[in-house]
Amino acid sequence: MFAPSLPLLVTLGDACGIGPEIVAKAFLQGELHDAVVVGDAGVLRRALAALGRPAPLALLQSPLDHAHCPPGCLPLLAGGGDAALAALPWGTIDPRAGAAAARWIEQAVRAVQQGQARAVVTAPIHKEALSAAGVPYPGHTEMLQALAAGPDGSLPPVRMMLANPELKVVLVTIHVALRRALELLDFDAVLSTVRIAHRAAAAWGQPAPRIAVAGLNPHAGEGGLFGDEELRYIGPAVQAARAEGIDAQGPFPPDTVFMRARQGAFDLVVAMTHDHGLIPVKYLGVEEGVNVTLGLPFVRTSPDHGTAFDIAGRGLADASSLVTAVRMARQLSAGG
Repeated sequence: MFAPSLPLLVTLGDACGIGPEIVAKAFLQGELHDAVVVGDAGVLRRALAALGRPAPLALLQSPLDHAHCPPGCLPLLAGGGDAALAALPWGTIDPRAGAAAARWIEQAVRAVQQGQARAVVTAPIHKEALSAAGVPYPGHTEMLQALAAGPDGSLPPVRMMLANPELKVVLVTIHVALRRALELLDFDAVLSTVRIAHRAAAAWGQPAPRIAVAGLNPHAGEGGLFGDEELRYIGPAVQAARAEGIDAQGPFPPDTVFMRARQGAFDLVVAMTHDHGLIPVKYLGVEEGVNVTLGLPFVRTSPDHGTAFDIAGRGLADASSLVTAVRMARQLSAGG
């Protein structure tokens, strides 16, 4: 648990996307009163200008300087950005933006690990820009897992959760091709996910969550007629979790379990693959959706949308999901 007096850290995301804009909007709405932005001053000033609302920046040497930030100033921890970042065209894939976004994430994580901040909120990054920059991770989750590696190089078991007021979904597999996701699914992967979800629920005040486990196949396999993964390892993993005292149930047909959870039958749903789990959450609207990385030794949240290159720089981006992510990081880092 981190001291509540420590600030949150909010990374700017891809400089060519809506990340800087929604961060600026959240600040102007008074939602970043206990946060420090990690990024580039030129990029942030450009976003404020696009909103027609310039604001003074307070350039900090450490997140701990947040307490001395002058009123009305946006506190910024300069993240070693490229001088050309603020001149990059909006809505373009650029390796310089990808490299900078990765640097800002690394800087924020280091600060939390050094006890200078209490949680990390990440604005959207662009996976193609990361790849073009040579960053060896397909997304935030994998990068954060690597940054949280132990002294011996061991990686913490992490899982991606997408949550909104109506539904919380934890994924067994994430950013891999569907064919590869099927190869990664096994008894240990499912059981580990259920355990991680169970432990994490205590952070938001549910020490005994009701966890529904979605099947993989149509009708959850229909007794093996449409696939036997439910019989071979998903069902046995559920039973093993129950033997540990976890209130896990299933596997349930994936086409109905989310409706049941939304209606209050379950607190969490564990889904086998990325799109199985995220389509239902995002269908309910991205405005209040939050991406939470479970299993890290610190709190990390993010909006549940991407860089929205098509509207970047036009002042149209909705900051609601980022604001919700900030509020959830504040809640989780306080222990519930």
